Amino acid sequence: MTPPRVCLFIPSFGDGGVGRTFVHLANGFSAHGVPTALIVNQADTVFADRLNPEVEQVALHGQSDLALEKDLLAFLWTNRPAVVMTGQGRDDRIALKVKKKLRDSGIRFFLRVGTSLGARTELKHRFWWSRWLFRRRQQRLFSQSDGIIANSRDAAADLSAFLNIPLERISVLPNPTVAPDLLNFVHKPVDHPWLKPGSPPVVMGAGRLGRAKDFPTLLKAFARLRRDRVCRLMILGQGRQAEKLKSLAAELGVQDDFDLPGFVDNPYAFLARASLFVLSSLWEGCPNVLIEALAVGTPAVATDCPSGPREILAEGRYGRIVAPGDAEALAEAMAATLENPPPSELLREAVRPYTLENSSRAYLESFGLSRP
Repeated sequence: MTPPRVCLFIPSFGDGGVGRTFVHLANGFSAHGVPTALIVNQADTVFADRLNPEVEQVALHGQSDLALEKDLLAFLWTNRPAVVMTGQGRDDRIALKVKKKLRDSGIRFFLRVGTSLGARTELKHRFWWSRWLFRRRQQRLFSQSDGIIANSRDAAADLSAFLNIPLERISVLPNPTVAPDLLNFVHKPVDHPWLKPGSPPVVMGAGRLGRAKDFPTLLKAFARLRRDRVCRLMILGQGRQAEKLKSLAAELGVQDDFDLPGFVDNPYAFLARASLFVLSSLWEGCPNVLIEALAVGTPAVATDCPSGPREILAEGRYGRIVAPGDAEALAEAMAATLENPPPSELLREAVRPYTLENSSRAYLESFGLSRP
């Protein structure tokens, strides 16, 4: 196999948006004729079945950071790609330690930021000294990179302000969310009784069941909505808040109209059968699932969280936007959208910048790699 020119290093591969984004980018680079390797920590990663056969999947076997560092160093020393890109904090640190050891190899290391780092830090680090220490560490880390990529304008502005990085040093590149085969998944069968024709409308949320997505606010908004109309709420994803959400649903009296199916292999088919998608997050970067909902023609409501939703929804042109944490405003926006949903053609117009073709080309240009 031809040695890769681009290596996407993501041993912290999970079932969320970053993993899916890296698989899409690997496929896009390969389609542009650029040899690409996806470097993971196990061969049977989620979304691996969607990886183009021309993409080299490299499974490193180290479990500790030090072992992964040694494995990555050996792979890069042998293959000498032009670019290495990471997209998770742990992976960033490992890659930049390897960069130091490679010295004048000519390999350029890019860090991709997929969330509003400053806003996230404010919410996750309660004490000022913890925020200060994290910020100092991130400043040192990012100063060692050859390039920085953010997936939305607001995420770039947030990063610039938080770490005192000149804005012009940050490339804003769209997520490769809308793959050419996305609509092929829409028409596949879904084994869930709530999504059969003639069933009550389903409001859908999706994402890891953790603090960032603020699903408790979505549940409270749904309970308000449920007082006035027959509907159901389904949240796709898994995480430590599952039991907490079930308890809250019972407390709100909507447990019979609430379901947590867990992780699903084909979220597109679920999204396409929903009457409304709701993004209730406290922070994001550029939420793929909001783009995916619009791509399959499902109306959406989102919080005006940092960052991404306002940019994707074009200041409200493609969907209503409300303040984060405001269950009453969210319920009102949900009711208004269900009452008067925008046409699917308008929604699909919103996602044109986020096609795999557009995104992968923009990344390659940022890397300085012209199409052969």
